[in-house]
Amino acid sequence: MSQLVQISILPNQQDDEVFILKTALKKANLKETEISDWRIRKRSIDARQSYVKLNLQVEFWSTTEKREKISPFIPQNVENKEKIYIIGAGPAGYYAALRAIEAGLKPIVFERGKEVRDRRRDLAKINKEHIVNPESNYCFGEGGAGTYSDGKLYTRSKKRGNVLKALEWFVHFGADEDILVDAHPHIGTNKLPQIIIAMREEILKFGGEIHFDSKLTDFKIENNAISGIQINNENWIAAENVILATGHSARDIFYLLHERNVKIEAKAFAIGVRVEHPQEYINKIQYQKDGGNPYLPPASYALVEQVDEMGVYSFCMCPGGIIAPCATAQEEVVTNGWSPSKRNNPFANSGIVVSVEPKDLPNYSANNPFVCLDFQAKVERDCWEAAGSTQKVPAQRMIDFVEEKISKNFPKTSYLPGISAVNLHEVLPKLLSKRLQKAFVEFGKKMPGFYTNEAVLHAPESRTSSPISIPRNSETLEHVEISGLYPCGEGAGYAGGIISAAIDGINCVDAIFSKLELNAQKSQVKN
Repeated sequence: MSQLVQISILPNQQDDEVFILKTALKKANLKETEISDWRIRKRSIDARQSYVKLNLQVEFWSTTEKREKISPFIPQNVENKEKIYIIGAGPAGYYAALRAIEAGLKPIVFERGKEVRDRRRDLAKINKEHIVNPESNYCFGEGGAGTYSDGKLYTRSKKRGNVLKALEWFVHFGADEDILVDAHPHIGTNKLPQIIIAMREEILKFGGEIHFDSKLTDFKIENNAISGIQINNENWIAAENVILATGHSARDIFYLLHERNVKIEAKAFAIGVRVEHPQEYINKIQYQKDGGNPYLPPASYALVEQVDEMGVYSFCMCPGGIIAPCATAQEEVVTNGWSPSKRNNPFANSGIVVSVEPKDLPNYSANNPFVCLDFQAKVERDCWEAAGSTQKVPAQRMIDFVEEKISKNFPKTSYLPGISAVNLHEVLPKLLSKRLQKAFVEFGKKMPGFYTNEAVLHAPESRTSSPISIPRNSETLEHVEISGLYPCGEGAGYAGGIISAAIDGINCVDAIFSKLELNAQKSQVKN
């Protein structure tokens, strides 16, 4: 059995493998002749003291042990195998397809948007021409929302499945092995597209199918079971097992399910603004005396505060990042953030959002599954109108917002479509604005320097998670009323990021495989 040891080093020692090995051996009371192999298993930043250190977990194998390296992905040809249908080519959809190939099932993926590289033209139109393609944008298209909005792989959802396997698959398809080590793994928007392409090529190579510009437009349900799907209002396909992995922004799917009397429910979500600071401010706050240390990565932060019985917290913090326009329809504005792999832009941005329960909303009704979605959509529409009915967003300096003054000017912002000076208290619902107002003051106490007029608020940050859940059986993972329909990932309310969505895709395929095996066994008994 391998041996683990914890050590701390200085940032400028992180690339000195000789020093790291020597230090770890000494801590473990071992000699180099007593080990056959070693590796850094985990790495995290410890900024609790005046000077920053790196905490490393080092793993050793003795001379009597062998470090086995097993391929994390073992495909088989599924060209003529039983078919399963997957709606959506985001992390949940693609990981479901990859797991199907491992399990001997033929995945057929339908994606409403375009291939990952073709999406770039539509993203450029949003930024430069303020034109939103409702089928191809930051949320829709190959790779899903995470592809062009950062690629953070950190998850707290350890109980949902095998996080290490999900990360190892990313490495298998081209990600840097550092994601297996870092406490907060991150790939970067610039590197994710090639990894997504490698996944696609593997799915196709082993007999799977992927169809782009192919939007789910209807279901056929017979005897409380899925029996068919319609694509692009034209082609009907017989389908007995359908994984619905359409993402948190596919509002048309929620309306379709409701029209077909498929149960959906209002779900708690979070909404607020995206805040941008100069990255050097955050470095000085978090690293203190080491704020200018060139061996340290751009600093991040995590904040949370209870304000008037509702949580206000940071979401999707992007060091060295960029704020992006993430609307999925023309008459709305939405912000999100992303970072390149080096996180080397001069700005730090994060969502600062208020946690909202359905019962918190003025139009709440237990029978209305759209109460949260309607609230979300209204905020996005109101912000669109307030900023001039383009992809510009309403903005305000942080202290100006707290003091309820319109900002007379702004520092440079990374949000390319542009910003408009607005009093956000006149745009955002009081439910949000008053809690944000109090939270920023409290965050300034927790992080001295955070509360500054050099920080700019961009509104809204509204697509944190799905405002609707699609209920499913906790054991079979099928919809609670419709057999063969597998609500999956963020859009169904069962994930909160790339890794948890990927794991949920794997879990749904495992559930289908178990059902098919059980049905086969029952059939053999009958015969």
